[in-house]
Amino acid sequence: MTLQHDPFAELSQADKSRLAIRTFKTIADAALLRGYYRMGGRTGNTLESALRTLSPEIYGSINDARSIELKGLEYVIDRLPRGIEGCHRIVMTGREDYEGASFEKIQPLKRRRLSYRISAREMSFVVTRGHSEIYDILTHITFLYVEAKKVRSKMRDDYGLVTTEWSTLEKHLSATDEMRGKELDQALWNLSLLLGRTFDETKETYLYLEKNRREANANSGLFHIIYNMGKCADEEVNEKDQAVAVHFTPSLSALILNRTHARKWAAAVKQRLIELGLEKRPLHIISANLHSVINLIYGFAATQNQGGDENTGNLYEFIRSLRHRSEQVSAFACERGCCMLPDKSGSQIDCQIIDMVEALSLSPHPELCLDRERIENEQPVLLVMDYAFGEQAFEVLDELLYPWEANGRPRMLNTRSISVIGKAGILPGKKGDIMLATAHVLEGTPHNYIIRNDLTHSDFGDQDFDESI
Repeated sequence: MTLQHDPFAELSQADKSRLAIRTFKTIADAALLRGYYRMGGRTGNTLESALRTLSPEIYGSINDARSIELKGLEYVIDRLPRGIEGCHRIVMTGREDYEGASFEKIQPLKRRRLSYRISAREMSFVVTRGHSEIYDILTHITFLYVEAKKVRSKMRDDYGLVTTEWSTLEKHLSATDEMRGKELDQALWNLSLLLGRTFDETKETYLYLEKNRREANANSGLFHIIYNMGKCADEEVNEKDQAVAVHFTPSLSALILNRTHARKWAAAVKQRLIELGLEKRPLHIISANLHSVINLIYGFAATQNQGGDENTGNLYEFIRSLRHRSEQVSAFACERGCCMLPDKSGSQIDCQIIDMVEALSLSPHPELCLDRERIENEQPVLLVMDYAFGEQAFEVLDELLYPWEANGRPRMLNTRSISVIGKAGILPGKKGDIMLATAHVLEGTPHNYIIRNDLTHSDFGDQDFDESI
């Protein structure tokens, strides 16, 4: 007897994950060119299979058919528009063509993206940040689709009869806002049986989503979310015209290929530098949360006459104490060399331009060491840009660094450094750790900048280092 050789049987988990990512991107790009796909069709099934193989940590027990993944659900609901779980038609467009329309405008709690509710069953996403944003949306809605099928499997028993848990959930829907105490606990107990989770896990997710619903109208509440997921999946199976489908408008492909939003963003930044007379000065680009740099440079001077304990302690603790004083520090900074540049291009990347020469007149925190002589001689300018999203980071930097023409002559920024302050979620460590990258891994796309890392061990004295990562 001859055994057929499986070429994937000997792949490591890393190889399987790499192949899954490549498959997901390739199929997603093909769907974008085609213009649509059905979640339950061949394309949707391939995307689902790739996501299951990759099994990202944020999606937890996506491969466990016995239980609904609640932490992953929290993560996804925070990053998708309210009501997405009940939609059969999802449209991605590159243009915000809804001026004067009555569609509800929705922005998710933890993603800077615009969406419009076209109807109870249709949602439109305005994609402005390239392929990475499309991949992000597709992974989230694929996860929702997988979990919705799990919910549907709990709706009926082996004889096709509606389960007690599902019928009880339906009864609770009309009174979710009024339920308290024992009644609420009983409803959550029933829901936990339906979800295949413990009572405590279900209640924790309920409280988390309920807080965001009441404070920011960010979701429909756990009871309605689960019901809509199951109902949507059931309608897809039982009604021919209710297939869950994703559509991409022709304008989306054109805008992505032409980098429309990135070009507008870069042009606005360059124009503002020219207006301020700073375009020829040494430019240091920093990608970071917008509060971080101005708090470091202006925070001490902005609060030193306020009294209290804010100006004591080490620099790190002082910065933490400014968490609720962002408006005060920003107003102070704007009068002393900092120019705010809110985004109007649709890229969702706000900026700050800081003239370090003007900042020299301020009293910095005692532990902040500034090379005053060097600043006076070189007269550097800081361009602080909010975080870009995935591939968008390459596009906006590429457009920003690209020369432009003025009075018939090519001109370019005097860029001296690029600093990226952020996190890598797949790496071990804790808040405040610094990673000294020593290598570049180029895989799948040529859109990479090889930037030499100026930081070395010697810059940090006798600090301990973990070189095993």
